[in-house]
Amino acid sequence: MDLLERRSVLALALVYLFRMLGLFLIMPVISVAADGLTGADAALIGTAIGVYGLTQASLQIPMGMWSDKIGRKRVIVIGLLLFAVGSLICANANDINTLIVGRAVQGAGAIASTLMALLSDVTREQNRGKAMAMVGVSIGASFMLSLVLGPWLFALVGLSGLFYLSFILSLLGIALIVFAVPNIVQHAFRRDTTPSWQALGAVLKDGRLRFLNVSVLFLHASLTALFVAVPNLLIQTYDLSLDEHSWLYLVIMGFAFVGMLPLVIIAESKGKMQGVLTGVLLLLALSSIFLQMAPYLWVFGLLLWVYFVGFNALEALLPSMVSKLAPVGYRGTAMGVFSTHQFMGSFIGGVGGGWLLQYAPNGGVFWVVGVIFLVWTFVCFLQPAPPQLSSIAFSTPNMTEETLSKLSDQLEKVQGVEGMQIFQDEQTAYLKVDKKTLDKDALLRIAPQIRL
Repeated sequence: MDLLERRSVLALALVYLFRMLGLFLIMPVISVAADGLTGADAALIGTAIGVYGLTQASLQIPMGMWSDKIGRKRVIVIGLLLFAVGSLICANANDINTLIVGRAVQGAGAIASTLMALLSDVTREQNRGKAMAMVGVSIGASFMLSLVLGPWLFALVGLSGLFYLSFILSLLGIALIVFAVPNIVQHAFRRDTTPSWQALGAVLKDGRLRFLNVSVLFLHASLTALFVAVPNLLIQTYDLSLDEHSWLYLVIMGFAFVGMLPLVIIAESKGKMQGVLTGVLLLLALSSIFLQMAPYLWVFGLLLWVYFVGFNALEALLPSMVSKLAPVGYRGTAMGVFSTHQFMGSFIGGVGGGWLLQYAPNGGVFWVVGVIFLVWTFVCFLQPAPPQLSSIAFSTPNMTEETLSKLSDQLEKVQGVEGMQIFQDEQTAYLKVDKKTLDKDALLRIAPQIRL
């Protein structure tokens, strides 16, 4: 990457980090902190936790497509301003309904797909994988930081202070977009990062992608539902004050990251994706059920560690599988649908977890989450093993229809090329390849601009 690309990618990764911190800092504390708001009960607190997911899921693909018309940076700034307004509403909320409205407005700043499109605009093809990896690290880091910092910051500044911090982070994000990311006059439509209406039907009908979409919905629903119940459980059962939760989460998340790595390596490098997915879902089911029964804090911590090992493993593996299974050239659409299910899961988990905590208080949340994962483990076991394919994209600048047709014929004959689409309007070719059988020399003779 050159200096401009590094600066732009770092700025966009920080915007992701700031925005996700703003959304998630309240997760480990809000079920306790919002209890004093007028009209608050468990069901409404759960709604406040998860409602951002509803507006996020509804608007992220439309906002991404809107950015094709009015510009990426404009849409991102509008989204961050909405997030800032929602943060101010939450910070000044005296009743639970106002808090719910504020969280919904926060989620309406749905800029995830637009940020990915802008990332494509400011990076060259050969550097895009590295750039997306950096952004992925920032997203993962934001969640881990939120769990660790949320209780500690809450003890210092209270719930309103957390939302004011979210407001400040959104303004910092706007400054980064305006001053650190270059102005791109000509926005390139790239199907590997931007959703396409034409591909939406094919993506929604694909059974293998549907399994992955429902999996991430259940995963994030479980997380939100459990964190409606876990903070109160730690306080009431184990006499662990809210400001002490940070230390517990710090130890658990650190070791969970270490525990997740072997699973990801086995799944990706050893070709054991199906077995790892089935095993991880079973871990999530059993840990969710037994969390409520832990007789000691160390047992609870061990079970929560098992849950987060599974959660982190799926967070890494599911997007990778979507990328592999997406229709050739339409990864952006597949990832957009996948993210929509993820945010919808957060909404369902918040509302469902709050409702269960209020009307089935004796472990209902843990039982429902566990049983759902048990059923989904069986469904996963019946799924066909996913193919071990990789995506490759390369530019085809200024080629005529005749030249592109010749290129297509040549690529089809290369051993290991399992699928292909060439888009003249985008001047890009997309390939699905089996790297174990791929004739790399033949491919590089045809398209020397590819970096394998």
